[in-house]
Amino acid sequence: MQQADSAARAPRNPDQTRQRILEAAFMEIYRNGFQGMRLDEVLAATSLTKGALYHHFPNKQSLGYAVVDEVIQQTMQAMWIQPLRGAEDSFQALIDVIEQLPDNKPPEMIQYGCPLNNLAQEMSPLDEGFRLRLDRLFEAWHGATQEALEKAQQQGEISADCDCEEIATFVMAALEGCIGLAKSAQSKDRLRTCNRGLIQFLLSLKTC
Repeated sequence: MQQADSAARAPRNPDQTRQRILEAAFMEIYRNGFQGMRLDEVLAATSLTKGALYHHFPNKQSLGYAVVDEVIQQTMQAMWIQPLRGAEDSFQALIDVIEQLPDNKPPEMIQYGCPLNNLAQEMSPLDEGFRLRLDRLFEAWHGATQEALEKAQQQGEISADCDCEEIATFVMAALEGCIGLAKSAQSKDRLRTCNRGLIQFLLSLKTC
């Protein structure tokens, strides 16, 4: 009987358990900030024990770092970097990503804002480990945007006089501002309106 019970029991999957913890922690941080994240809420969302959590993450800080390195990083890759680096027409891809953001974004973005920027505002002044990790993600975003603009420049899509490094920085700052305005207004239409202005700026680069 004991052997039958053991056979019926689902096998443990450490990787799956770890991923469940990360996803639950991400949502807790997204809603309440890292400082407001409660580990007991993470456990309640995953139905795991404290022992299971501490087996994978020895403390709250290590869990927060992993959320940045894995969950937020993967979201950035999927939403921004991969669409740009995999495109034949990089300039149109850049416009498409911005135009489609209100509909392709995670549904919580209007309510809670950008998870990357939220954490940067909260934790960069307080914790060097967070600051360095978040800055690496911003740098990766900037690098992909700059590469897309430089490719467009080489293809004659935008003027050779354009400074692609500066424009990439502006695009990032403008998008974060647009998302912040949408969050404040709790309005997807506000995000669409703001993004249209950014697209008009990009289209003006053809004659800059």
